[in-house]
Amino acid sequence: MKKLFTISLFLLCTGWSIAQTLTQPPSGDNQKSSVSQWIGPVKININYSSPDVTGPNGEDRKGHIWGELVHNGFIDQGFGSSKAAPWRAGANENTTITFSNDVKIEGRDIKAGTYGLFLATEKTGPWTWIFSKNSTSWGSYFYDVNEDALRVTVSPQEAPHQEWLTFGFEDRLPNSSVAYLHWDNKRVSFKIEVADINALYVSKMRNELRTSPGFDYRNWSTAAQFCAQNKINLDEALTWADAAMNPNIGGIEDFGTLSTKAAVLRAMGREAEAEPVMDKAIRIPNTPVGAIHQYARGLLTAGKKEKAMEVFQFNAKLHPEDKFTTSVGLARGYSAMADKKNAVKYWELAIKNIPENQKPYLATYQGELKKVQEGK
Repeated sequence: MKKLFTISLFLLCTGWSIAQTLTQPPSGDNQKSSVSQWIGPVKININYSSPDVTGPNGEDRKGHIWGELVHNGFIDQGFGSSKAAPWRAGANENTTITFSNDVKIEGRDIKAGTYGLFLATEKTGPWTWIFSKNSTSWGSYFYDVNEDALRVTVSPQEAPHQEWLTFGFEDRLPNSSVAYLHWDNKRVSFKIEVADINALYVSKMRNELRTSPGFDYRNWSTAAQFCAQNKINLDEALTWADAAMNPNIGGIEDFGTLSTKAAVLRAMGREAEAEPVMDKAIRIPNTPVGAIHQYARGLLTAGKKEKAMEVFQFNAKLHPEDKFTTSVGLARGYSAMADKKNAVKYWELAIKNIPENQKPYLATYQGELKKVQEGK
């Protein structure tokens, strides 16, 4: 008895409660759920508890969710401090949404962070999504309009029956996605966009290049290539392209690094400077025949047929052992120059020397030959 009294006194003095919270099934058997989606480098996560349409005693509530089990508008729920509470967009604790970076919701800005996610439904007309700075309360019993970070209105849609309340993402694009809630016969969504997503990629690359990835020259080249392809941050990209050739970080001058620098220069409109860089690149020892061929094809696409022809001829001279790729290049070059005789000659030579890995495309090459023969 004395021992029991001593233990009880210790628990009281140390602030411990005898009735500790135990792990139990979720309230109402509303299972906890979580769904995440990345928009490029931006992560969005929704945490919620998921009720079902069928009641806890097996009652069929199909068609009686919206406007009945889920109240419309803002009401006094009879508990807590809120006298005008929206729906908690789920069950039990707050439904929350987290953005790793600043985003736009339905075209309006919201900062990175975690928000309580509420929904004010209506019998007719649009519904209102509410993003609250309070993400830690239980349900919406303590909802305070003064804690709103953002409200957006959207129109709900009729949808096939969904037993369990489910959040998800659809219409996923490189810089946006649409988050939705689907339950019973309704689906309601909101669009999430990342403004200037390429600038965000560049910012992350810049920071990463200051850490261990910056000791690999290939990462500097990759960052520069990204900027060139998207015509962004070009002045800095040029310094990154040069860094990829810095021997202090193992950088090298090869076809890849030089062509990256040339791509940046072209994106800057400095074509006259890019051409000699590429002339140097194709003359680097051991430059693959395919790399030179693709460079020449790019020149053809850009309408520089004379320069392309020059590079195709150089490739054939540099790689006499390759009778296929160089012949295809010469055939394309002569076709662009309207030299039918030589174009036919080199298409026939290419087809004669076609390697195994290109045989599935034999009909394509034969079709190119036929077009030249028919003067098309």
